Amino acid sequence: MNGSTPMRHVFKLFVALLLMAGMARANPDFWQSEWPETDFSKTSVASWTEILSGGPPKDGILALQNPKFHKAGAERKIKDNEPVITLEIDGQTPRAYPIRYLTWHEIVNDKVGGVPVAVTYCPLCNSGIIFDRRTRHGTLTFGVTGKLRNSDMVMYDHETESWWQQAIGEAIVGDLTGTTLKSIPGWMESWGQFKARNPQGLVMTEPPHSRRYGTNPYRGYDRSNQPFLYRGELPPHGIPALARVVRVGDRAWLLTRIRDEGGLHEAGLTLSWEGGQASALDAGVISEGRDVGTIRVRDGQGRDVVHDVMFAFAFHAFWPNGKWMLAK
Repeated sequence: MNGSTPMRHVFKLFVALLLMAGMARANPDFWQSEWPETDFSKTSVASWTEILSGGPPKDGILALQNPKFHKAGAERKIKDNEPVITLEIDGQTPRAYPIRYLTWHEIVNDKVGGVPVAVTYCPLCNSGIIFDRRTRHGTLTFGVTGKLRNSDMVMYDHETESWWQQAIGEAIVGDLTGTTLKSIPGWMESWGQFKARNPQGLVMTEPPHSRRYGTNPYRGYDRSNQPFLYRGELPPHGIPALARVVRVGDRAWLLTRIRDEGGLHEAGLTLSWEGGQASALDAGVISEGRDVGTIRVRDGQGRDVVHDVMFAFAFHAFWPNGKWMLAK
């Protein structure tokens, strides 16, 4: 030892201080001034201490509205191995939403072929999900609360200011508590894979905001042993907390198992792996991240299936009784 505290200990101390501060303020009376339109008497959350401040205030992470797009062939900034979230709706030109932008904005409110969608990405859970913004209460527009629950982003809708859990697409606080969003099939792949398959496809244009697009503010995060601001149980079976798993419904497959076995055919699904996609949460520059590969999930008819490539701790937190699809 050289007299200085190792960085991991500094990080743990920082997290502990944030937890204590968050617990002290985990009370609707404290939040009400910032959220006067939110009905905190309606909630599915067992204890307010489950919800912590991630640091930024309401809209401190600015969600995007009606983004612009350009042709894939005209894109010059994105490296081939950088991850994008792909959306392909029948009859519409495929669209790519680069993680280099979603890392800094987390939600994109868009409309594709008459379908209003929210493309979401929570870096702390590596959870990327596309939702249909239409509900029985009308079409909603989403923003970022700045709050976390089980280290996962808590969104809110502008119409009622109800709070929503991104990982499960369900309202957990406010007038719309219990309402769920429909997920739309989409997947995370490399920019090179997207444009090779869709040379006439569209890619989201860089937002007109001052951000360090292309960099990763969570450098080395997916090599950590402990998730950020997470107090829940760690995954069973000795699975590392930040191992990537492929979630389909309440089932989870380790990404490494799919890769190592050259793909899987289980539970009526085909899960494939292809190299070439960089981790968005490894190096300080996204394109320099290690190769984690691309997952596709299809049903018996070859149709894309709703899934999420998320960290193991998040799957266990939100699906505590979920099924782990381990090697036989």
